[in-house]
Amino acid sequence: MRAQWLVLLMLGASLAGCLGGSDSGSGGEMGEPDLSQPANWTIGQWWLYTFSTPEWEDDSARLVVTETDAEGGTAYMLGISSHQESRRHAVLNHNPFLGRITHDNLSAYENGEAQSVLKFPLVDDSSWSFTLFGIDWSTSVIGTHNGRATMSATSDDGQSLSYVYDGWSGFMYNLYWRDSSDVTQLSMVLVGSGNDYTGDVWFTRASDIFSKEWDNAGGPEVDFEDSFFVSGHPSAGDYDEMIYWLDAEMGGGGSTGSLTLRDHTSSSALTRQWGAGAQENGNLGTIPYPSGEYTLTITQSGNSYIRLIVAGGITTSWNL
Repeated sequence: MRAQWLVLLMLGASLAGCLGGSDSGSGGEMGEPDLSQPANWTIGQWWLYTFSTPEWEDDSARLVVTETDAEGGTAYMLGISSHQESRRHAVLNHNPFLGRITHDNLSAYENGEAQSVLKFPLVDDSSWSFTLFGIDWSTSVIGTHNGRATMSATSDDGQSLSYVYDGWSGFMYNLYWRDSSDVTQLSMVLVGSGNDYTGDVWFTRASDIFSKEWDNAGGPEVDFEDSFFVSGHPSAGDYDEMIYWLDAEMGGGGSTGSLTLRDHTSSSALTRQWGAGAQENGNLGTIPYPSGEYTLTITQSGNSYIRLIVAGGITTSWNL
C-alpha cells in the first residue's frame, strides 16, 4: 500500500507488428559492431523489452523509431506501439527511452535536457556523468566484449545503475537500477529487435500537474480538500487531455474512502467510493481538459490508503 510511486512503470504494450532480425551496428573487427560510434537507426526499427519493478510483474513494451530528423535533424523519435502505454508513460514518467533520442550519443531527454547515458566511443575505463530518474550518476565503462559495452554507475546516496549497450541491436541490452538498500527498483531486458515494424505508434508529451497520497492508518473519519490549477504544457500549448493514475486500498472493519475531483464549473471530473476490503490498484484513465482550477475532496476512515497522480498530455501518433 505504501510502495514508492516513483518506481512504478508503464507497461503492457501492444505487441502488434512483425518480429524480425536486426542488424543495426556498424561492422568492426571480425564483423563485430563498432562501439566507437552510435548505431544509425531507421524508421520502423524496434526493440521489445521486459520491465520489472517492485510493484509490477514482468511486462513488455515495444519501442519504435518513428522519426529520424527530430530536433532540427539532430535526434530520433521513439514511440510505443500502444496508445494506453503511451498514456501510462505520460503520467508515471518512468521509461526514460521514449521521445527524443539524440543522434550523437543516443542520449535520452530528461527535464528538457539530453542526458548522456551512453557516450561514444565506448572504450574501457572511459567515464562521464548524467542525470536519470532525477538522480545524478557517475558512470564508467567496465568492459567491452563481443559487440557489447558494460557500464556501472553510482550516485552520491549509494544507489547503483548497471547497464549494457548492445551493438548488434543498436540500443540497450539491459538496465538495472538498485537503491541504496540494494533493492532493484527497475530492470529492463531486451528480448527482441528488428527493422520492420508496421502499424500505429504513439508518443504522449506530458508535464506533471498533481501528485499526492493519503494514508489513514486506522484513524477516525477525516476529510481533506486540495486544489490545483491547470493551464497548458509549458512549451507546447493546450493539452489534449489529462491523464490520471489512481491507487486505493481499504482495510477491513469500518475502513472506507471516497474521492471527488471537480473542475471550475463544479462538474465532477472523477468520483470514486470504496467500502471495506476494496482495492483499485493502477487504474489508468483520462479526464477532459478544460483549463482552470480543480478541487479535490478526500474522505477516509479506518485503514484507508489513496494515491492520485495527474498529468497533462499531448499525443502524437504515426502509422508506419
